Formats: sequence, C-alpha cells, structure tokens
Amino acid sequence: MPPITRIYTRGGDQGNTRLGGGQKVSKTALRLECYGTVDELNSQLGLVRALGACQDLLEPLERIQNELFDLGSDLCFLEEDKGKWSIPQIREDRVEALEREIDGFMRETPPLENFILPGGTTAAATLHVARTVCRRAERLCVRLQDEERTNPLVVRYLNRLSDWLFAASRLENLRCGVAEPLWRPGG
Repeated sequence: MPPITRIYTRGGDQGNTRLGGGQKVSKTALRLECYGTVDELNSQLGLVRALGACQDLLEPLERIQNELFDLGSDLCFLEEDKGKWSIPQIREDRVEALEREIDGFMRETPPLENFILPGGTTAAATLHVARTVCRRAERLCVRLQDEERTNPLVVRYLNRLSDWLFAASRLENLRCGVAEPLWRPGG
C-alpha cells in the first residue's frame, strides 16, 4: 500500500464519493451506509480494547478489527470489480473461527436462564453497544444483498459476530467477577 500523505481529497465536498472500483456514488448510497456502519462497529471494538477488556478478549478483538477492515474492503468493491484487484474479503474460515470462539465462551459461562440486560463492566456494556451496531450493519447488508450482488459471507460473518459479541460480554463480566444484569419482566 502506498503511503498516505494526505487524508482529504475534496472529492466528497459535493456529497459524492468513489467506490474502490472508481464508480462515483452518493454518500447516501446503501453500500456506503453498510461499510460506514461496519466502520462504526470497528470503532466500538477499539473502545472496548481501550477500556481494558479482559486479557482473553484483547487478541481476538484486534483480529476482528482487522477482519472488519477486510469486510469493509469487501463492501467497497462491486462484485464484478473484485477480480481486477487483489482485495481482502471475508472468508468462510473467519466465520468458523467466530463459531469456535463462541462455543468456547459459552462453555465457560453459566447456562442462560434469563435474558441479560446490557451492562456489567464498562467493557461488557460497550460490547453490547457494539453488538447492536453489528446487528444494524447486518440488517443494512441484507438490504444491500437484496438489491445487489454481494459476498454472501458478509452477512454470515456479521450475524456470527453479533453472537460473538454477546458471548464475549458474558465472558468479560465473568472474568471480572461482575454479576450479569438480568431482565426482570414487569420491572
């Protein structure tokens, strides 16, 4: 990758931008909403790491942040343009890795007997915020998939990641010795 010497281009001053393949699109385009929301999710995960999540989560969170950059790259290019460039894309093995980690987290945490409210440690609560941003990204990418051809692994990855974030929030609270806030129907 060439060095980035300037972060502004002035190209977006009129409300447009370019996809990775060079196509000019409105900044309100659904595709941009998708990878913008993935970027928001990535920032939330950076916040979780900065807040000092338990050691067991720091390395996987960093890996996932890198995978989200790959996912953003995947969304930034139209499917027909992906053969022209060597761009990172979400792969099946990344979905499988999330599943293995979820299974491991779930073996360590107590069985679910009630709905859990977002909360506990600051990092766990922030993982829940990230989970909701991930679900929004997933919904947007499903809409995009309904309208355009996209890598189907994008939606699968985001679906599994939201489950991972839920399981990770439970592990974070467990590791820190903080009880999970439980839903009490009717207040």
